[in-house]
Amino acid sequence: MELIRIPRIMLETSKQHLSKGKTIGLVPTMGALHEGHLSLIKRAKSENDIVAVSIFVNPIQFGQNEDLDKYPRDTEGDMEKLKSEGVDILFMPEVKTIYPARFSTYITVKDLSDRLCGAFRPGHFSGVATVVCKLFNIVMPTRAYFGQKDFQQTAVIKRTAEDLNMNVEIVVCPTMRESDGLAMSSRNAYLSHGERKAASVIYKALKTSSELIKAGNVNTADIQKHMHDMLKAEPLISETQYAGVYDADALDEINEFKKQNLIAIAVKIGSTRLIDNMLVEF
Repeated sequence: MELIRIPRIMLETSKQHLSKGKTIGLVPTMGALHEGHLSLIKRAKSENDIVAVSIFVNPIQFGQNEDLDKYPRDTEGDMEKLKSEGVDILFMPEVKTIYPARFSTYITVKDLSDRLCGAFRPGHFSGVATVVCKLFNIVMPTRAYFGQKDFQQTAVIKRTAEDLNMNVEIVVCPTMRESDGLAMSSRNAYLSHGERKAASVIYKALKTSSELIKAGNVNTADIQKHMHDMLKAEPLISETQYAGVYDADALDEINEFKKQNLIAIAVKIGSTRLIDNMLVEF
């Protein structure tokens, strides 16, 4: 596995591979890798000649009083996992090479960025869109891989790529889950034993809501109430930021079911913010 830290060298390396007709699959990450990340890597390996993984804890997508300083980091463990998966390139730049002095260009995706998580994390998706655009320009991937757990993030990235005519295919892969259904996330490491047990209610609320929708005889208000009632019944949930039914494209809350529906939840368990979602189709 080749370790590259300098953007210019990463760009030159990608150009060499592309000039030989090779495809490049990119898996952008912030490290603290788990099986969810590894599933993206496996998908990328199956579809590309070269697989590149980036590890970069992006400071501009963290707001004030968020967990930038304590975000889980395990560089040594991450590198071992990437080697065992047969990753070709690890791109691990320093902050100063991605955001040099006087950096002043940011991407804003209107509407999509303001809803759901965006309402609680102002500026977050501008930080995501900006860093992903930079990674695409540096790595020049044929395809880039993201997990459905961060559904709004994938929507923002797809819109960015489409609006800016980026020559990259955005591939969204299924959410990987623990045995009790909890979506795999680097932030799960923050949870105490009791909090971890309580977190399983998120998946249960989504799963039962999905089943109710498919069974019929419910409306979106019923589903919203069902999810809120389940979440309120868990005493370790300190805040429910949203739980409802949304348009899968525009991310607006909807009053009537469509062909494809997004049910999504964001809660805090203690001080840890967790998100999850499911797509329900008719």
